[in-house]
Amino acid sequence: MKNTYVNLPRKRPTSVLCIILFGAILVSSTFFIAGAIIGVNHKQLQQLRAIVVQKFPELQKPEVTPTNVCQNQCSPDGSEALPKGIVAKTSDLEMRPLWGPRKKRKNPKAPMSLLAMAVGKKQKANVNEMIKKFPSDDFVIMLFHYDGIVDDWKDLEWSSRAIHLSAISQTKWWFAKRFLHPDVVSEYAYIFLWDEDLGVQNFDAGRYVSIIRNEGLHISQPALDPEKSEVHHEMTTREKGSTVHRRIERMSRSKKNCYRNSTDPPCTGWVEMMAPVFSKEAWRCVWYMIQNDLIHAWGLDMQLGYCAQGNRTQYIGIVDSEYVVHYGLPTLGGSENKTNSESPKQPTQDTVSLESNHIDIRTEKAVI
Repeated sequence: MKNTYVNLPRKRPTSVLCIILFGAILVSSTFFIAGAIIGVNHKQLQQLRAIVVQKFPELQKPEVTPTNVCQNQCSPDGSEALPKGIVAKTSDLEMRPLWGPRKKRKNPKAPMSLLAMAVGKKQKANVNEMIKKFPSDDFVIMLFHYDGIVDDWKDLEWSSRAIHLSAISQTKWWFAKRFLHPDVVSEYAYIFLWDEDLGVQNFDAGRYVSIIRNEGLHISQPALDPEKSEVHHEMTTREKGSTVHRRIERMSRSKKNCYRNSTDPPCTGWVEMMAPVFSKEAWRCVWYMIQNDLIHAWGLDMQLGYCAQGNRTQYIGIVDSEYVVHYGLPTLGGSENKTNSESPKQPTQDTVSLESNHIDIRTEKAVI
């Protein structure tokens, strides 16, 4: 029996080009249809999403902003594994009670300020009088003990609420650089960085803060010899034997000529460093300007214009109406052989009596 073979028509191979073309058409059609559906239902989807987020707020995605990005990427080294909210950028010097409720301020909305001083036991009486001028509800007190003696201050009424730091033979600038970081004192409106040898009989801290706030001063100092005006910005001095301020032709410290139209330091817009007061914005700048080995800050006052937050002739000033007396005592860095009782500028009982009777003893004091 013979085998019969049937010749069936062979399938032609499908063109690769046709397959690609068909696929492209299919994909385009799919995207077109999906886009049309999404466009039609976009409003409904938005409404549905709003309802879901309202019921489940935790599903709300945070808006991506430069601030959010910085919070994630600019956090301190070592804090990456900590939950969000654990690390705080700023702090303060407020002491927390071990037990019981915190003491409430009379006016919690009013910003507090900080008074920081480098002190020694020999000036304890004068420091006590100074601190009494700063209301406890408005000021945090911080004492830098350069003689290492802390316990002898415990008998003073305000000592328990003050912050005491001790380091032998260091100046207020050494302490300030290490313990007054801008992020730590950012909660305080003004930082008073004062010497311990100031007479404050005619000084009112509340009025002083009110004046510099109204005047918009970022760097200021109470006058060591007041004029009739409330605030002045020009750098003036009082020649020996004179009772009034005059702009002098030549500043003895810098040997630079000063004229009536002078706008740069040392002729205008700066204060010396016995009783400076800084806004928290200015202090952030000043803190970075303080070198680690800075001792007496000579010359730093000339550079304060960089931290004035603007025009130094407007934002740096001396408050004449709230003045202090600088006794110029040889305390830290003074002669070890000369005791305070031997110092000719020691604030004696007679001096205090003169201040109490409002007798003008300011003519005997140097001016900035």
